[in-house]
Amino acid sequence: MTDIQDPGAEIAGLVLAAGGGRRLGGRPKALLAHRGRPLVEHAVGVLRTAGVGRIHVVLGAGADQVRARAELGGCVLVDNPDWAEGMGSSLRAGLASLARTDARAALVSLVDQPGIGPEAVVRVLKAYGGGNTLVSAAYDGTRGHPVLFGAAHWAGIEAAATGDRGARAYLQAHEAEIRLVECADVAEPYDIDTEADLSHLE
Repeated sequence: MTDIQDPGAEIAGLVLAAGGGRRLGGRPKALLAHRGRPLVEHAVGVLRTAGVGRIHVVLGAGADQVRARAELGGCVLVDNPDWAEGMGSSLRAGLASLARTDARAALVSLVDQPGIGPEAVVRVLKAYGGGNTLVSAAYDGTRGHPVLFGAAHWAGIEAAATGDRGARAYLQAHEAEIRLVECADVAEPYDIDTEADLSHLE
């Protein structure tokens, strides 16, 4: 395992966990069981193991149930009433919540990617270079999660984040500025989207 180091107080974790699991019969993704606990707990645990001290979690579908069933002590829980519009609305809500803090960068992860563990997160954190940073994990050269956005980019990302595209349009427009960090040797970037994907959960 990669040595875990403190990434510093400037970086806050942002877990996007608002999805309603439309292709999973409407089961909120945050509450899918993984290793005996809700998947959102696993996502937060990955960031904590990687050394991220401050974590904001964006909730949407089943938010009240998530609060009742998941142990998320120490996290800032952000409600996204517009979660059904797609990931873009959750990214906007999360970055807006971080803008009210002194964080200088956001490390963004998705609740439905349990194959991405702390080793990949640490690699992305180590590439941080200040408020203008754009870093993305890569898998055999293809951009994926987690991603790290310096605060200088937040306003632009919020303006471009619509539907399920998240930060994709912004990152495509700033591709030359992104530092890719290869993580295929330590993580698997599959999503839990369909019934068949549930086989990845333990």
